[in-house]
Formats: sequence, structure tokens, C-alpha cells
Amino acid sequence: MVKVIASSVRKGNVLDVDGKLYVVLTAANFHPGKGTPVTQVDMRRIVDGVKVSERWRTTEQVERAFVEDVNFQYLYEDGEGFHFMNPATYDQVVVDVETMGDQKAYLQEGMTCILSIHEGIPLALELPRHVTLEITETEPVVKGQTASSSYKPAMLSNGVRTMVPPHINAGTRVVIATEDNSYVERAKD
Repeated sequence: MVKVIASSVRKGNVLDVDGKLYVVLTAANFHPGKGTPVTQVDMRRIVDGVKVSERWRTTEQVERAFVEDVNFQYLYEDGEGFHFMNPATYDQVVVDVETMGDQKAYLQEGMTCILSIHEGIPLALELPRHVTLEITETEPVVKGQTASSSYKPAMLSNGVRTMVPPHINAGTRVVIATEDNSYVERAKD
């Protein structure tokens, strides 16, 4: 086990809390004007899937479990779950729907992801930071709405809603951040 400060905990990390393993679903640092900064962490217990919220001071030590992070290539989805292959050894592993969570919308065939594996069991999945998708529908641009801070709602080809700048139209390929579904830039391809 490795001790790390709470503020360095990120989504997908595996923590050992009171002898039980938890996968971090969300982690956010809060710095109030007065008082001690805290890290709010939502986790899922690996054994039974129970979701738990914890709050630590940002300087507190928490234990990260020894987990091997390995690059895997996404193959396909079936009734069993999501199938991944290690491109170095050709070993295949199945990730269940619960472990995958809402990240499944961004999976694309052949995509390389990082799987966190503990004793041969996939615990968490880390997608690439950015993916390129096509806008399937968006509202038409409103005349005079040229301020750079104004955004309009749009639907991506994977069914996720996001906000895009007014100059983006349906059919445009855009780069999206997988962490928060936010628009990054127009695709360069």
C-alpha cells in the first residue's frame, strides 16, 4: 500500500479504506474562504458495489492499493460485458457494466484505454482524455449572438448532450473532454 495525500486522489484510483478496496468515481477539492480545504470523494466498494462518500482534509494521508495500470484495446460489447485485449500479450479481459459506468458512451472500437487491474480483476477504466465525435443536431445560430462566452446545446453522435460555441453546426466533428463532456475544439481531421 502507498500513502498519498487526499488532494492527489483522482477518478479511477483504487483506495484501501479500513481494509476494503474502493474505486474512486469522483474526486473534487474544495477550498472555502474560511476553514480547511477538503477533498470530497465518491467511491464504489469493489466487493459489493455499495457507493460511499468520504470527505478528508486535503493534507490527510489515504492509502492507494497496489493496482497495475495496463493499456488495453477495446474490442466489443456483448451480454457478458465489455471485452478488452492486452495488445502485448493478447490476453482478453471482460469489464462488467457497473465497472464501466457512464463512460461506455465514449468507447470506440480499437480505442486504447488504461485498465486498473488488482489480482487479475479489472477494477476501473480510464478513457483517453479527449475523443473526436460528430455533432448530430444543434440549434441554429442566433443572429447577434457572437459573444465568445455564449454556448448552445448540441447532441453528439454517441447520444451525449454538450454545449458548443455558436459557430459549430450539425455534421461538424469536434473534440470532447471525456471527464466532463465539455467541448475542447473543432477536430483537425
